[in-house]
Amino acid sequence: MNLKGRSFLTLKDFRPEEIEYLIDLSAELKVKKKSGEFGNNLKGKNIALIFEKPSTRTRCAFTVACVDEGGHPEYLGKNDIQLGHKESIEDSARVLSRMFDGIEFRGFSHDTVEKLSKYSNVPVWNGLTDKYHPTQILADFLTIKEHIGKLKGVKLVYVGDGRNNVANSLMIGSSKLGLDFTILAPKSLWPEESLIKECDKYNEKSNGSIKTTDSPKDLDGADVIYTDVWCSMGEEEFAAERINILKPYQVNSGLLMQTKNEKTILLHCLPAVKGNEVTEEVFEKHADAIFDQAENRLHTIKAVMVATIGNN
Repeated sequence: MNLKGRSFLTLKDFRPEEIEYLIDLSAELKVKKKSGEFGNNLKGKNIALIFEKPSTRTRCAFTVACVDEGGHPEYLGKNDIQLGHKESIEDSARVLSRMFDGIEFRGFSHDTVEKLSKYSNVPVWNGLTDKYHPTQILADFLTIKEHIGKLKGVKLVYVGDGRNNVANSLMIGSSKLGLDFTILAPKSLWPEESLIKECDKYNEKSNGSIKTTDSPKDLDGADVIYTDVWCSMGEEEFAAERINILKPYQVNSGLLMQTKNEKTILLHCLPAVKGNEVTEEVFEKHADAIFDQAENRLHTIKAVMVATIGNN
């Protein structure tokens, strides 16, 4: 599989077999790291890490993954460069791509990462935008595969704010790889109908499915429950409103019982606001899977970099 020179902005841009390749490569690189084997796939490579939004997992994963493979990561916070302020995004992209071998962007507007990719001559990777969070979904799917043994046919239910970047990307990834994906959320927080229709077309090839519902009864048989914070970064003004309408969708022991599946696992992309989207009791019960998921950000991000700019 040759992904050299490709940007990674959204899973829409990748065929199912390419996504599966990245997940398999992630698993391979994880095994090597656990055994103390490190590569030189990024030797001589310099990586720009642009962060408009603060981060724990994304920043640490890109940094450690780059160093593991012999590369050099350079962190560029919002006050370190003139991106979109004194210098246009287009010009910043052309400057940075003359100096770096790959560019990661984590910020607000998805339009920004698209412009970076369009005007750069090196791969650009989306570390999170307001619309999509594709590297997170690779980690999620690696975790599901590790705990359940497969992806195709797995019943994955996302509970909470069903129109945020994680929910959007989970729906795209699920429809590409044939998972049965459900969004359990109040109707006011369902995803855009246009995205659902787009993903339905992917489902025609993968035999996956999409369901949107506001009824916990639709949790029956769920293999995976997935939740996220109720108020995404940059939407703090809506916090009180979100808490009010999402209280019935808290992942607690009563909600988990609705799955009627003793083997259901819980995933959370973190950070968690325990007492809001998930109770501390339920979170701790499923902590092993959740922190496997967090660790897997490292291995999947490493796979994206190795596949798109790696020496071998």
